[in-house]
Amino acid sequence: MATKSLIEREKKRQKLEQKYHLIRRSLKKEISKAQSLSEKWEIQGKLEALPRNSAPTRLRRRCFSTGRPRANYRDFGLSRHILREMVHEGLLPGATRSSW
Repeated sequence: MATKSLIEREKKRQKLEQKYHLIRRSLKKEISKAQSLSEKWEIQGKLEALPRNSAPTRLRRRCFSTGRPRANYRDFGLSRHILREMVHEGLLPGATRSSW
């Protein structure tokens, strides 16, 4: 189980990313359309002035139930441990237990 502070930090990053998403996207479009190098530098400075935690690369996918940051399945939003337990209990329709 991840600590509460790490989970809350991730929620804060998600909110910041949503808040600055449109601004960041418009600045990147302006950079691609800019003709001179000095214009690009000026726009890049505006982009760098945005909060670091508003960048989408800073987000980390976490398990929905435990908050585990690694070994997550996108389809379910769960880590491998919880996914395995739910499959064994029959809580996930269509998923079968592995046997060899």
